[in-house]
Amino acid sequence: MTSVAALPVPKPRTRAPYENWRPPIIGVSVLAPVGATGLVVPCMPGGTLVLPTGTVEDGQSPEEAAQAVLTGLPDGLPIRRRVAVSQVQMRRRKVITHLVVTAPLAVQEAHSLMYRDVRADVRVLPTEKAVAALPEKSRARVLLGLQALAIGAMVYVRDGEIQRIDSVPTD
Repeated sequence: MTSVAALPVPKPRTRAPYENWRPPIIGVSVLAPVGATGLVVPCMPGGTLVLPTGTVEDGQSPEEAAQAVLTGLPDGLPIRRRVAVSQVQMRRRKVITHLVVTAPLAVQEAHSLMYRDVRADVRVLPTEKAVAALPEKSRARVLLGLQALAIGAMVYVRDGEIQRIDSVPTD
């Protein structure tokens, strides 16, 4: 009978790091305030509220990509500035999301907007109600964006932790 000590010990398997197996996914989320107390939020079939989001194509700036997320205004969305950049390392690729804020819209302008997913119904809700109804990750992104806008900053988030806050020069 063979003793346990005589059996060969298998070598531990080496694994490649998860980082950068594929090119990153780059997206943009749009925070569109209505007046001083409302937000534009698309309502998907089934009643789920979402933060307006789309992809940034090669050669496109996040501000240009934001124009395709919400359409319907003759001159396009009045983009104010980018307030946050979030990076999350997923298993096989990095996901980078830019948060862009528009200038405050009038209620009539907000009701003329169409979301990139035509099944969605674009709604204007009070900010507090919209934030409470959004999924947890979207809620955190909106609150971070509103805070960055209020203090005139650009926020960088990596894997859920704020890495850096930079002051944005005022016009």
